[in-house]
Amino acid sequence: MALLEIKKAGDPVLKQICAPVEKIDKRLRNFLDDMAETMYASEGVGIAAPQVGKAIRVCVVDVDKKTRYDLINPVITYREGVAVDQEGCLSCPDLFGDVERAAKIRVEYTNRFGKKKLLEAEGLLARCIQHELDHLDGQLFIDIAKNITQGRKKTED
Repeated sequence: MALLEIKKAGDPVLKQICAPVEKIDKRLRNFLDDMAETMYASEGVGIAAPQVGKAIRVCVVDVDKKTRYDLINPVITYREGVAVDQEGCLSCPDLFGDVERAAKIRVEYTNRFGKKKLLEAEGLLARCIQHELDHLDGQLFIDIAKNITQGRKKTED
């Protein structure tokens, strides 16, 4: 496995609409593993292929460091409710903003072994999946945030 270079806001690959994955093979699985290693090393909870320079419809999500989802050609098929919360992004270091997302989603995707899957998600997992799928359509959270601040918001204990 290898750490990949994370592309920063302003890189043209981050604005591209990503192409569907046609073939799931060992090369793609190795790429998914490299993406995951890069995400964990950067203390992220999700990473999309364009963030590491490939304009394909793939992302990796792991919000609890226990359950990793490799999402290939993911599509959100259901959205419910509204939730606003602060987001950051590995491609926009030290920038944070409040983003409105669906509170609950259903996403269809293909896993790393070519099996069709359905995942229902809410909370941080739903937010993270929506954030990563935005990357696959060339959108960054800073494009849709209600506000942008440098550094994380202070929270009361």
